[in-house]
Amino acid sequence: MTASTIERACAVLVVGMIGCGRPAATPDAADDPALAERAARLHEDALVVDGHNDVTTFVLDYGFDLAMDGSGPEKRDATLYWIRSLHWLLPEPRPEELRMDTDLRRLRAGGVDALFFSIFVDSSFVPEGPSEVGKARQRAIDMIDALRAQVDRHPDSLELATSAGDVRRIAGSGRIAALMGLEGGHAIEDDLEQLRDFYRRGIRYMTLTWNNANSWADSCYEEPHGGLTELGHGVVREMNRLGMLVDISHVSDATFWDTLETSRAPVIASHSSVRSIADHPRNLSDEMLRGIARNGGVVMINFQDMFLDPAKSGTGKALWTLVRHLGWPDTPFELIADHIDHAIDVAGADHVGLGSDFAGGFNMPAQMKDVADFPNLTTELLRRGHPPETIRKILGENTLRVMAEAEAIGERLQTPDDPARARSWDG
Repeated sequence: MTASTIERACAVLVVGMIGCGRPAATPDAADDPALAERAARLHEDALVVDGHNDVTTFVLDYGFDLAMDGSGPEKRDATLYWIRSLHWLLPEPRPEELRMDTDLRRLRAGGVDALFFSIFVDSSFVPEGPSEVGKARQRAIDMIDALRAQVDRHPDSLELATSAGDVRRIAGSGRIAALMGLEGGHAIEDDLEQLRDFYRRGIRYMTLTWNNANSWADSCYEEPHGGLTELGHGVVREMNRLGMLVDISHVSDATFWDTLETSRAPVIASHSSVRSIADHPRNLSDEMLRGIARNGGVVMINFQDMFLDPAKSGTGKALWTLVRHLGWPDTPFELIADHIDHAIDVAGADHVGLGSDFAGGFNMPAQMKDVADFPNLTTELLRRGHPPETIRKILGENTLRVMAEAEAIGERLQTPDDPARARSWDG
């Protein structure tokens, strides 16, 4: 059993103890109407881009429709259904019975203009023999099709986006831009033609690994190669050529550094926080944050409490917290802003964004319980004295800049006179 599986199992034990009520607004905003008004105007005017949301898994597996109301304490907590090995213990839910933190109504309430829907392929789909080849790839394709069906079903609310320009246009029309990120490089099954096919299907970033290593890259939990293999370097180069963002969330430290050495385009960490506050292998060290800054990329802060809270960042600490409190206390909301502040201090304001991991986590902090709560973060950042221009960057402009730069580099790499075309992309 991997460390990540243990953490998820621990979370399942406490999910029934987690409070379901929505917290009150931040005291500072309530006590300072002028601050609240300025924050509301800023949030509404800014482009808000969430780098990672896992609701797509529930759309595919349980038929959840984004137009459904996922709120309500009487509903079944969707997080109970994350661990596949426990599914047989649980009654199959009807989609309208699922309590979700993401739906269209609350995305609008949260002022979210664009989000990367995660096309998540977990390690249970890794082929274990010739008869299973294609299983991971098909899982990803099915999830892409499920999201596209949602876009087709709700054209007044959603439109598929494949570029930074699309995001700005769609947001300007009052709709939500639906982007797609492939989570788990094993889905391409060592075939660069499959990578190209996913790009054609609309994938605009790929997380090189999930918690499992694949045949060409190490994860933060498994390190058989010592970083990227020769094929792994070829995957990164081909992603650059396509204009697809390279996502280093979930990878090992060695894979991270190999990727930065190889990539000609800025990289992203679509849902990672900072290790110096919460010492978790999924988070980034200060040296890694500085590396992303030199690369021109962006780290998107994860809202899950195990990646924010030093008291919960690791299986042992999580268990001790559970025992000590006889339950699972909420992580202070301010820790999200603490991680953002630290990333700004180390990497700079141009290299920080948001990757909530909503619908993929077992507990979110107080005042950040669902996608409607994004404005609370804008209020907190404004209260801390961040200038509006910095807050706009964090909310979405940094992510859109990196997208646009990756697109431009991809176009250059595909021109006949670019020297990089002489390289073997299949190498």
